[in-house]
Amino acid sequence: MQVREFRDGDWPQVWAIVREVVRARETFPYDPGMTEAQGRATWIETPPGLTVVAVDGDRVLGTAKTGPNRAGPGGHVSTASFMVAAPERGRGVGTALLRHAVDRAAADGYAAMQFNAVVETNESAVALYRRHGFEVVGTVPRAFEHPTRGRVGLHVMYREFGAR
Repeated sequence: MQVREFRDGDWPQVWAIVREVVRARETFPYDPGMTEAQGRATWIETPPGLTVVAVDGDRVLGTAKTGPNRAGPGGHVSTASFMVAAPERGRGVGTALLRHAVDRAAADGYAAMQFNAVVETNESAVALYRRHGFEVVGTVPRAFEHPTRGRVGLHVMYREFGAR
């Protein structure tokens, strides 16, 4: 598996992952009715942001986007989002994408990384982020409408670089 920058030719496979994850309504607060054009505008970052893919040959296994969490005085904190194709979950794809995002953000001079909306019932993601030094610094109660669990919380998770 290799993590590399997104290329235009990757879009059909990336869109399939984005569409699948968003329509499941379990882990991302995106509109499940988003069009392909809206999905591309939402997922494909422009500098200083970056979109990457985890690939095995020509097959896209997962994708991530990174960049500043906020502009201006908050620009020293990065953010990232991750999506992994359903058949590839549990095989280290998310870990590889997370490591790439953290390493890239630290190398780019960010002081920290913040995830703004981690669905609290997404236990595998929460556990992965915790294993890599992220802490839940707050939870917005009942902020996410889960299709089977009802309204659940959204965690804000944070990690300073150099601090573990």
